[in-house]
Amino acid sequence: MALAEHRGRVVIGVAVAVSALLGLTGCGAPPWAQGGAQAPESPSPSATATAAPQPVRNDLSSGSTQRSLTAGSVAATVNYWSTLAMDRWTATALKPVNLSMETTVTPNDGQKVYLQRATMTAVPGNASQSFSALTPQSDQTDAPGYLVLSPYSYSQTFNVGEVPAEATFVTLQFTYEFLVQTTPTSTEFAKQTASDTLTVAIAGGGEAG
Repeated sequence: MALAEHRGRVVIGVAVAVSALLGLTGCGAPPWAQGGAQAPESPSPSATATAAPQPVRNDLSSGSTQRSLTAGSVAATVNYWSTLAMDRWTATALKPVNLSMETTVTPNDGQKVYLQRATMTAVPGNASQSFSALTPQSDQTDAPGYLVLSPYSYSQTFNVGEVPAEATFVTLQFTYEFLVQTTPTSTEFAKQTASDTLTVAIAGGGEAG
């Protein structure tokens, strides 16, 4: 009877050991599966932000602009505008630029001021480059020139032709050459030069592929 009791304890001990092993294998991954490849982490959202395009400067956005220029003793007031709406200033359009000017002179002893030559040069460009200038346009007359001393004035229209499709603006460079009488009765003149620059946006510019 002692032998049977001993065998019974052995059987119970084996059963308890098997039960404990099953309990261990039922919780979590088995030991041989540990140390394997881990699940890849979810990629984090890109922190790179796309820079917003900068607006193109347009000195004629309100329809016109006025500039005050000085050339020695001559003070010139110049008005610029276009008869073509800004949304039609496309790369291929013929784009008119109108200007009117009058001057004063200091000291005003009665001498006259003449505009001998007015020149406009258009240079297309975009944010990364400048393109070749268009052919300059000039208006000039025989000396001494056009009388521009107030109340007399000068008016002219220049035209900006076709520009590259990649251009987003055009820079208009103006040069005005004046002749001023040295005295009210003199036939001798002093030459004075004034410069000005306008930037006008090209509608739909930069859309070339």
